[in-house]
Amino acid sequence: MTDIERNDVDFIARTLKLQPIAHVDHMTADKLGSCTLAEEVAIAGSPQRVVKMTGIVNMGKTITILMRGTTRMVLDEADRSIHDALCVVRSLVKKRYMIAGGGAPEAEVGLRLTEWAKTLTGVKAYCARGFAEALEIIPYTLAENAGLNAIRMVTELRNRHAAGEAFTGINVRKGGISDMWEEHVVQPLLVSTSEINLSTECVGMILKIDDLIPVR
Repeated sequence: MTDIERNDVDFIARTLKLQPIAHVDHMTADKLGSCTLAEEVAIAGSPQRVVKMTGIVNMGKTITILMRGTTRMVLDEADRSIHDALCVVRSLVKKRYMIAGGGAPEAEVGLRLTEWAKTLTGVKAYCARGFAEALEIIPYTLAENAGLNAIRMVTELRNRHAAGEAFTGINVRKGGISDMWEEHVVQPLLVSTSEINLSTECVGMILKIDDLIPVR
C-alpha cells in the first residue's frame, strides 16, 4: 500500500483511532493506530483493488459497505439506496422522533391550516390556504408514483383526516388509505420539518425578488 486517497483519510483515521498529521516530525505515539495487516486485495478477479486491514487494535465505530453489481447502473442505484438509508439514520440521530408516513403528516397539517385560514381575512387567509394546498402535493405525488388515482386518493385522505383519523395515509402496497401506525409505515420527524422549512425559505426568497436582470 502506497498512497491513500484524501477522501479515505477521515475514514481510516476513525477506523484505526489515529490522528492525521501534516509532517513526519509530528508523528508521536498518541497519534498512531495499530493493525496486524494492511494490504491491497483484488475482489473476485476485478482489476480494482481495495485496502483491507485486519487485526485492528482498539477499533473505532466504522463499517465498510462493499457493493457489487453487474453494471454501473445497478451500482449507482444501490449507492442511492444506501445513501437514502443512511440519511434516515442520520435524521433519527439528530432528532429522535418518529411520525406516521404515507403523507399522513402533510395531510393533517394541511387540514389544520385550512381550518385556521377560515378564521383569517385578506392576504393572510389566502397565504395560509395556499400553504395548505401546497402540502397536499406530497401525498398526491406519492399516490401518482405508486400508479394510483391521485385525485381520488388525496380526496379520500382529506375526508378521513377531517373525520379525525389523524394517522391515516396512502398505503401504496394495498392501494388504499389505512392507518400508518398499524401498517408500521413511519418516518423521522426531521424529514417533514426539514421539507417544510426549506420549501418555506425558498418561497420567501422568491417573493423577495424585486426584479430580474438577464445576463448573457
